[in-house]
Amino acid sequence: MKNVFQAWSDAVACGVFMVCALGLPTVQGQTIQVVTETTPYTYLKGDRVIGAATEVVEKTLQSAGLTDFKIKIYPWARAYDMALKEPDVLIYLIARTPVREPQFKWAGEIMKIQYHLYRLRVRTEVDVKTLDEAKKYTIGVMRDDVRHQYLQSKGFTRLVVSAQWIDNFNKLIKRQVDLVPLTDDDAATLCTQAHFDCAALERVLTLDEASTGLYMAYSSLTADETVQKTSIAFDKLKADGMVRKIMQIKP
Repeated sequence: MKNVFQAWSDAVACGVFMVCALGLPTVQGQTIQVVTETTPYTYLKGDRVIGAATEVVEKTLQSAGLTDFKIKIYPWARAYDMALKEPDVLIYLIARTPVREPQFKWAGEIMKIQYHLYRLRVRTEVDVKTLDEAKKYTIGVMRDDVRHQYLQSKGFTRLVVSAQWIDNFNKLIKRQVDLVPLTDDDAATLCTQAHFDCAALERVLTLDEASTGLYMAYSSLTADETVQKTSIAFDKLKADGMVRKIMQIKP
């Protein structure tokens, strides 16, 4: 009997070891870490993360019966790293690219965005009509953001990397960089934060290839059941028009 029990114990121990060694998804019951960065759709008010995209995520998780979650704002590079390496992490708003496709478990597209290169209106010497022409100028980007990755993939070498978009924007104002890639909503929000007149900004080029959908996505070590519940709940909210209604609220 002892030998049978010992064999069973060894088998269980081996199974646990294999799960850990192979990095298989964890079982349900863990608190979901929901992570994002500061954007017009995700921001802090007091000690609470709010915004239209945050409301979509909260309603989705609640509808899915996944009520044990905590939402936190981090610099994008940290949030992205957590979602790459840790189990039970839900990241939003994240662009879905070919490189990222196998790295995450995708749960739903919250919104579509379009990026533009902005300059100071008075800086007419920063003359950009094509993507190749933009390569000769310094461009402020945020570490590991999709715009950073996109411009790198296109051979841009004069990229000035910051941890936060407000840092890039201040560099643009101080003429420490020539251009920054932003959405229109990003530009409006950053102008407000920096107490800067948005009329002094000018869009010079739309980054059509970088413009994409922004999603909520789970880390690869999250259980498929959790992802499926989230995806089903999100699809229902979207079909009911709730996602569109929430995202139409101006930041």
